[in-house]
Amino acid sequence: MSRLLVAALIAALALPAAAQASSSQFTLFEAPRELLSDDAALRNQTFDEIQGFGAGWVRIVLYWHNVAPDADSATAPAFDDTDPSAYPGFGAYDRAISEARARGLRVLLTVSGPVPKWATRDRTDTVTRPSADRFERFMTAVGRRYRDQVSYWAIWNEPNHPDFLKPQYDSHKHPLSPAIYRKLVQAAHRGLDASGNGSDRMWIGETAPRGTGKDVAPLTFLRGTLCLNSSYHKRSSCGKLPGDGWAHHAYTVAAGPFFVPPSKNDVTIGVLGRLNSALAKAGNAGAIRKGMPIYLTEFGIQSFPDRISGVSEQRQAEYRAISERIAYRNARVRGFSQYLMRDDAPVAGATNALARYGGFESGLRTSDGKVKLAYEGFRLPLVATRGAHSTALWGLVRPANGATKVTIDYRNAGSSTWHRLKSKTTSSAGYWSTTTSLRSGRSYRVRWTSPDGTEYTGPATRTYRAP
Repeated sequence: MSRLLVAALIAALALPAAAQASSSQFTLFEAPRELLSDDAALRNQTFDEIQGFGAGWVRIVLYWHNVAPDADSATAPAFDDTDPSAYPGFGAYDRAISEARARGLRVLLTVSGPVPKWATRDRTDTVTRPSADRFERFMTAVGRRYRDQVSYWAIWNEPNHPDFLKPQYDSHKHPLSPAIYRKLVQAAHRGLDASGNGSDRMWIGETAPRGTGKDVAPLTFLRGTLCLNSSYHKRSSCGKLPGDGWAHHAYTVAAGPFFVPPSKNDVTIGVLGRLNSALAKAGNAGAIRKGMPIYLTEFGIQSFPDRISGVSEQRQAEYRAISERIAYRNARVRGFSQYLMRDDAPVAGATNALARYGGFESGLRTSDGKVKLAYEGFRLPLVATRGAHSTALWGLVRPANGATKVTIDYRNAGSSTWHRLKSKTTSSAGYWSTTTSLRSGRSYRVRWTSPDGTEYTGPATRTYRAP
């Protein structure tokens, strides 16, 4: 990426809070390793931490293959697809959803492939051309099972990625997955309606951020799903697709949140406006509801020990905060996610770094549970943007339940001593911003005392240089 592009993005961050910025956005947390665990103590600890952070939502991905009978058989068993009691594998999901609801947390349930082999067209794998009819019946069963516990649904995790849906392309590299996904969305909507959940909220998309030779780029996928051509004109034979929001996973690369992918059809956090524009055009074309909001249902910054996609712990905390501010300033974004409490476990016996750390190292803890700098950085995100004549500071007290006071400290270059800069009162949602005089090499941090008297301190945050 050119320095001019980086400079422009940093300059945008240095501006005062824009009129179009969200007044708040809710926080989703996803921790499948812990919340779907058989270890009750680990589940309870993780739920305590999530609530302690002030996150009000958890995302749970329910894989059809995991709950279905005879899921690896090419022959479908004789059973009533719409009967939730006919599925033997709901146990871990039942427990996690029940425990979340008992704590007052809202659940976003993403229902996704892989699917039972018998639910695909050719019955040779678990992701190629899932049956829309069977998915409709499965959604009816899931809706009936969680009717009183789940009111927010998302359809299919990363359907533009071949790990979850195939084929992505035909032999001429024409995208095929969007049309398959469209039928799955329509089937899910019918299934929820049949289960008595027709008035629930259903989000569509859940798209991965970048296209490759194997993945369909998210905006290409969006247009295909919505029957739009490259100019966002809708085919007359296609009706409006049901959906209350577009979910997206705006991951970036190790270059950070300012990275601009070269393909105009990719959407990482630094070019989130591309998705805004695409949804506005799709709404104007009558392909979806107008004003459809964005939900960033999966996001994180990967850190070392992954030396390919990861960054240092300090950069992880800083990049995550910058990303959250980008989302905050986007009025279409309603929800922002943290993906993973703990890093994925490294692959035992792997001989190279790419294979050993092939999962996600975006957790707030390492794979063995050690707290990273991003742990307190998630509670007290802070962005310090250096402008031409001043430094702009922006932050959030995530556990805040109303206006509260934070203390901002600074540390001069080469010093280990922190000094108090000022105090600020947050908005009722916990957001605050201020400016201070420009001092080269300064770092900043935030301190906050909770109502119970516990004092929390965020990690040191460096300034990012504006032109």
